[in-house]
Amino acid sequence: MNQNVGSTDKRVRTAVGAVAGAVSLATLAGSAPLPDIAAPVLGVVAIAMLATAATGTCGLYSVLGVDTCPADAGGSR
Repeated sequence: MNQNVGSTDKRVRTAVGAVAGAVSLATLAGSAPLPDIAAPVLGVVAIAMLATAATGTCGLYSVLGVDTCPADAGGSR
């Protein structure tokens, strides 16, 4: 599968994933004043964001036809 997540998109996904994971853990620990359902939802969001950033491929982008990789990127394209 071709990569469709560019470098800036990867950085944003990594940051969002890290924040969502931290808030999820804080909710589980009782430090964040969020409903209990927020912890697993944020955990799934964190895993999805970090996985797509690590692999460089987003399934939703593939379905929608979105590609944030530069056209001249060598290697994996």
